[in-house]
Amino acid sequence: MSSDQSFLQYKSQEYGDEPTSVRHTDQYTDEYVRGFVEKWDELIDWDQRWASEGDFFIEQLRSRGVKRVLDVATGTGFHSVRLIEAGFNVVSADGSPYMLSRAFENGRSRGQVLRTVHADWRWLNRDVYGRFDAVICLGNSFTHLFSEHDRRKTLAEFYSALVHDGILILDQRNYDAILDNGFSSKHKYYYCGEKVSAEPEHVDEGLARFQYQFDDGSAYHLNMFPLRTNYTRRLMREVGFQSIQTYGDFQETYHEDDPDFFVHVASKKYDPAIAEDPPEVDEVPVTDETPPAEKVPVANQLNGVPEVKS
Repeated sequence: MSSDQSFLQYKSQEYGDEPTSVRHTDQYTDEYVRGFVEKWDELIDWDQRWASEGDFFIEQLRSRGVKRVLDVATGTGFHSVRLIEAGFNVVSADGSPYMLSRAFENGRSRGQVLRTVHADWRWLNRDVYGRFDAVICLGNSFTHLFSEHDRRKTLAEFYSALVHDGILILDQRNYDAILDNGFSSKHKYYYCGEKVSAEPEHVDEGLARFQYQFDDGSAYHLNMFPLRTNYTRRLMREVGFQSIQTYGDFQETYHEDDPDFFVHVASKKYDPAIAEDPPEVDEVPVTDETPPAEKVPVANQLNGVPEVKS
């Protein structure tokens, strides 16, 4: 069978006999099978998501004079298409060839031609050339990275892809609330499809396994790492980002438990006036060697370090 024929096949997701033990970064390329990708737009519902987001990302970019954007988590193309229509120069990258194919078709149906690049974030600058005013990593995509080494390498690649005063916009689920209080969702900002459910089947400190149930009875899963918000901010700062603003469901003021999603806006621009004030860490960090089925107490997580205010 040729590679082209294999690409066109419908395959099932494969997690083996113990799905909750599958905790490695490379799994994501096998999770986004063709059938799942073809239903992805039912999950996010472009029109509803457009209404819920408003011009948040467009305004964030315009207010900083951004012209050239690298969308590193293109998915089916929602943000790439929106930004192109808003006048930005966009390059669209993703690790899933199915997603890129779908994104290209979605763009073409709206009169836009996406410049797509198949790339692994850990080697982003090998496949994507040039420097950008902004890198966007949206759709809770960063949580596909299971090892801290991969997370740091990826953030370093994002940092390197930016011009000297560029920005990174990265979002994530409010995993703090899920880990500490259990799952609840207003289901109105990111996954806006009315006939689709997205809920966790299993959550511990090293895994959030979500099931996506569609109205035709089909179901798919994603295994993700439940990033705590302050931990993400700390990694971004340690990689070199100078200032970080965090929004809850697109609002600058929020109660920690309320938002479904957080959006981090991190600036690379060097500001000598920003004092070096690293967080004090007394907790024992979780390492990549943590047994996959072991639930580590929250108090022992590096993710739970005090927040460094920007």
